[in-house]
Amino acid sequence: MRMTTSLRMRIIHRYLGFFLAGIMAMYSISGIIMIYRNTDFLKSEKIIEQQLKPNLKTAELSGALRIKGGVKPEKTEGDVVYFKQGEYNTATGMATIKKMELPFILDKMEHLHKATTNSPVYFLNIFFGLSLLFFVVSSFWMFMPKTTVFKKGLYFSLGGIVLTIILLFV
Repeated sequence: MRMTTSLRMRIIHRYLGFFLAGIMAMYSISGIIMIYRNTDFLKSEKIIEQQLKPNLKTAELSGALRIKGGVKPEKTEGDVVYFKQGEYNTATGMATIKKMELPFILDKMEHLHKATTNSPVYFLNIFFGLSLLFFVVSSFWMFMPKTTVFKKGLYFSLGGIVLTIILLFV
């Protein structure tokens, strides 16, 4: 029996889907959590003390503490500068900052989701992205083109494409 392109696509689609089930679940969970990344949803407070050089300027303090958006002093009492994320003692160089962090496993999932070329596993994100693209293409080989299911599937695909275009411009 000669294996048709349709049958080959269905087999690869099936087993690749089973193989990637875990990572698809991880990406869906981390994607949902990332929607709330500018809130404290599921996060807990962590206090960090860090010894820095004394008498740092605000710009230097932002870089040393790696605070996104920078440090904006709210008030100063003696040698202590208070800002939204914590405080810094200009005389001793001791900084105390408050961070809101996700639980360990959710934090790891989010970092994998946001991996860049600096990450040692970025190639996995490329493989996963290409696999998802394969799922999109191979899904059109799941049913015979003359069937009602295939024709309805094309309408749903067109609807999904239109929705995507609308969402891109909202």
